Amino acid sequence: MTAMTSTARPLLNRRLAEFGTTIFAEMSALALSTGSINLGQGFPDTDGPEEVREAAVRALRDGRGNQYPPGPGIPELRTAIAAHQERRYGLMYDPDTEVLVTAGATEAIAAALLALLEPGDEVIALEPYYDSYAACIAMAGGTRVPVTLRPSEGSFRLDLDELRDAVTDRTRLLLINTPHNPTGTVLTRDELTAIAALAVERDLLVVTDEVYEHLVFDKAEHIPLATLPGMRDRTVTIGSAGKSFSFTGWKVGWVTATRELVSAVRSAKQFLTYVASGPFQYAVAEALRLPEAYFEEFRADMRAKRDLLAGGLEQAGFKVFRPAGTYFITTDIRPLGESDGFAFCRALPERCGVVAIPNAVFYDHREQGAPFVRFAFCKRTTVLEEAASRLKTPTA
Repeated sequence: MTAMTSTARPLLNRRLAEFGTTIFAEMSALALSTGSINLGQGFPDTDGPEEVREAAVRALRDGRGNQYPPGPGIPELRTAIAAHQERRYGLMYDPDTEVLVTAGATEAIAAALLALLEPGDEVIALEPYYDSYAACIAMAGGTRVPVTLRPSEGSFRLDLDELRDAVTDRTRLLLINTPHNPTGTVLTRDELTAIAALAVERDLLVVTDEVYEHLVFDKAEHIPLATLPGMRDRTVTIGSAGKSFSFTGWKVGWVTATRELVSAVRSAKQFLTYVASGPFQYAVAEALRLPEAYFEEFRADMRAKRDLLAGGLEQAGFKVFRPAGTYFITTDIRPLGESDGFAFCRALPERCGVVAIPNAVFYDHREQGAPFVRFAFCKRTTVLEEAASRLKTPTA
């Protein structure tokens, strides 16, 4: 017997109809079917510190977190998050009321937007943007308003006049990502100061995705928006253990904000996962207390990998935007005689045995991102060396 379905309307909620299967699933499947090196999806191919992994094992064996942890997160982790924010940035948060543990940063973003938006509210996001931003805004009934980062002198920069012009009477929230995925841009103090002044002037909430806070290179500096005048009371800051400690599968993220903002986000979050990652929360609490030497070594390792892959891409003929943060490199394929990032990325596995991501998927204005392609360098050195070699000697 065939199941009966209504044809009166599509099965998928119309708010999600535009999204479909993510490009990451498509390209990862292509990597498997062709035996290609996957530099598309942003996850490391080695685990983080052994002592952190062992802390998770201890928690499992000791029966800590094997049952539901507290809804806001275990006290040890909330205390460690608050201490981390104070130690690094001078931001004071009450671990009992101003810190919320989430199932990764993706849930934190979803919960924040679901909690803080009403249907019809406008959200300004920096374009290109992490793909879940658009979906979460849609699920909340909001309207996304992209402000495009454009290439300028070797990096992608924000036009502050364009940002100001994008604000209307319907704007509820600014969604800011720095260090920025996929471009690798780190917003400067001047840029952040202007964003803060705009938020205060127009009485806007701000959600800041700062998951790459520990991955800034060269002279770049990560400055949490909440540290700027007038911003602590209107900013929801999102962090993640996955990107800082290379345990992306553990899905431990967090929110820090005022009691009122955290309460609002928690009201939405409790009906998403409720709780998650119990034993891993204990391990992340220990990870956040690692000495500064760990973070320095982590940055140095990723900087060396950035330079290795960037050099290989340049030798292969790409125009390379060397990132100031994250673990992604954006390239321009036009020097190769190409202009369609989708077609280029779909052909690249057969041509070179390497998978990348077309940046256009991160844009509302697809034409703006058409010639740009993103590569991840958070892989073993030998893998990056092989990828660079393959890119320089395509088979066709």
